[in-house]
Amino acid sequence: MKRVEAIIRAEKIDDVKSALAQAGYVGMTTYEVRGRGRQKGYSRFYRGREFRYDLLPKLKIELVVDDKDIEGVIEIIERKAATGDVGDGKIFVFPIEEIIRIRTGERGQAAI
Repeated sequence: MKRVEAIIRAEKIDDVKSALAQAGYVGMTTYEVRGRGRQKGYSRFYRGREFRYDLLPKLKIELVVDDKDIEGVIEIIERKAATGDVGDGKIFVFPIEEIIRIRTGERGQAAI
């Protein structure tokens, strides 16, 4: 099993969430995060002073999928989160050793 973490633009969450759900991946966790990369933020002027915003708001999505499904999940996130502009985000994939559902004690694939 693999854990997928994706940092995406907040306005793309509904597209990504809907596409993942249609493909059968309904379980996910999201976080509001701030970060910077090549986008490097932006500047605004207010009353003659410059204000620099270099930690931009993003959303982080986490989900766990079976090894055989990883490429499909990555493709969905890439397709639905992309705008073609700098700042679209990143996808990270991590191995998962074990999953246990607390309520029932189920382990592995059955616990997803």
